[in-house]
Amino acid sequence: MEGEEFLAGLTAGETAELRALGRPRRWPAGATVFSEGDRSTTVVLLLTGRVKIYSLTEQGTEIVLAVRGPGTLLGELSVVDGAPRAASVQAMEPLQAIVVPAPAFLSFLRGHPNAALRMVQMIVGRLRDADRKRAEFGAYDTLGRVSLRLVELAERFGARGERGIRITVPFTQDELAGWIGSSREAVAKALRTLRDQGAIETHRRGVSVLELERLRHPR
Repeated sequence: MEGEEFLAGLTAGETAELRALGRPRRWPAGATVFSEGDRSTTVVLLLTGRVKIYSLTEQGTEIVLAVRGPGTLLGELSVVDGAPRAASVQAMEPLQAIVVPAPAFLSFLRGHPNAALRMVQMIVGRLRDADRKRAEFGAYDTLGRVSLRLVELAERFGARGERGIRITVPFTQDELAGWIGSSREAVAKALRTLRDQGAIETHRRGVSVLELERLRHPR
């Protein structure tokens, strides 16, 4: 997705210098990387694994905001503006990352205009993605929104096989419901409909997309 991978826009020298400013860290699947409301003291440079970014409503409902993969930067906005973390981040898989202290990261950006521009491009890409998703809420029903999220997951985290594209990032129906702003029951019904149409195959904690174009243009 546009602007997501921070490392992809850096030179080898910039990447090595940034990594040297931090320390390596691992998280197991299911671990919390940081929580909404935490004080911002570090940024996390994700090397392997995928995470979900989410927020909780006052009623405790989980709203999934995004899924991020290797090469992305986590927690950069709070480091820049000094505000508490705006969302929580949880490991969907075992993670390897570099944790960089906030002052060192800000100093790095000041001395590397290319890296600073790359971060701006990344943030702009995320804003465009958020705008697009907001538009989808008015344009599509649950079936349409599920279809488009499956397209996104297949394109970003898919492995092509003999029968379509298997989405390799693990996710539950509850997480998918929190991502599209619907109920688990409605998501289950949408997945069943898509399966009956031959557009997908479902398996435990996963989906294989058989007809990507049908999902890309939901009716």
